[in-house]
Amino acid sequence: MKNRAMLTGLAVAALAMSGLGAALPSATAKPAEPAQAPGTVRVCNPHPAPGFATCQAIAVTGADGKMLRTKTPPATGFTPDDVQAAYNLKGLESGGRTVAIVDAYGYSNLESDLAKYRDTYGLPPCTTKNGCLRIMDQYGHRNYPPDNAGWDLEQALDVDAVSATCPDCKILVVQAKTNGGYNLGMAANRAALTKGVVAISNSYTAAHDRRHQPAYHHKNIAITASTGDSGFQGGAYPASDPHVVAVGGTSVTRDGSSRGYSEAAWSGAGSGCARVSHQPRWQQKLDTGCKTRAMSDVSAAADPNLGGLTIYYNGGFQQVGGTSESSPIIASVYALSGNTTGWPGRLPYHHAKSLYDVTTGTNGSCGPPLCAAGKGWDGPTGMGTPNGVEGF
Repeated sequence: MKNRAMLTGLAVAALAMSGLGAALPSATAKPAEPAQAPGTVRVCNPHPAPGFATCQAIAVTGADGKMLRTKTPPATGFTPDDVQAAYNLKGLESGGRTVAIVDAYGYSNLESDLAKYRDTYGLPPCTTKNGCLRIMDQYGHRNYPPDNAGWDLEQALDVDAVSATCPDCKILVVQAKTNGGYNLGMAANRAALTKGVVAISNSYTAAHDRRHQPAYHHKNIAITASTGDSGFQGGAYPASDPHVVAVGGTSVTRDGSSRGYSEAAWSGAGSGCARVSHQPRWQQKLDTGCKTRAMSDVSAAADPNLGGLTIYYNGGFQQVGGTSESSPIIASVYALSGNTTGWPGRLPYHHAKSLYDVTTGTNGSCGPPLCAAGKGWDGPTGMGTPNGVEGF
């Protein structure tokens, strides 16, 4: 019966990736053009074929317009110290809980690149030998798919973001053989069925939305997903699923405040109303501007220029952002909290006072609450960003 249920979930997930695009909340709401900040480049094709997903990583470029790779970490990039200080996570431990990363294609240098990153920042080793790191294909085996330059960099960002946020978390990487909806759904199910996993990050989107996707419906696991890097567009799947924690993005600036950082809604953070997915009960008393599921739920650093994480990939350091950065950060915060009973997406709504409320910045021209940050819930940033783990 378990196998039959898993296969059913995969079939429905595949249909979801090939459905119709998410609808706008009203005739007057104008979607933003795809965000492309100066000096950045999208790592994956932003317009995948129907039935396929795209990763949400955006890299900082040099003067030549190419991704900037340096021998030493760029001074402008966020470090593990920045992530932990900005979100009040210093000194917190997970006790070895596992965060799973679901991505497409293989990444031959994953373990060696991760080792270089963690060594650079004085983080404890996380290797396959010591049991901290596991890598598997969508079937749970070691028949890894071929490498893909865009999705490889995405995986580097994901595992480095987990490392920066939760240094003692174990990491599971499940590699789908392609970026097709069926294969990513199978990988998500595989992650959920793996012992020890408490959170699963999905840093990809498809501009489609359908109800009831069993591949992403797993109680007692925090399943996070990027809302996308194109500003207000009406939402993105799987973040549009009400069982998933939809993660938006912020611009984060180091400053002289008591916190040491300030945040505004990032112009690229995805938000909007799902086309058909129902409104979860924890949103029903809020003014979201949607009759269906609204995005986001929470957010974290995503602006590649202001809060973009320094990662190590393919022989060099790079500064990378996008909601591909914020999704694994939030998954790791759930791992630190250990509060993943039932549907974890409800927790930020019940503990809003424990979050940093982001009240400035916009991601489109439709106004509040879907396109402009403000007090309480808003589309680009949801209920806010982590202030320790009390909101999760």
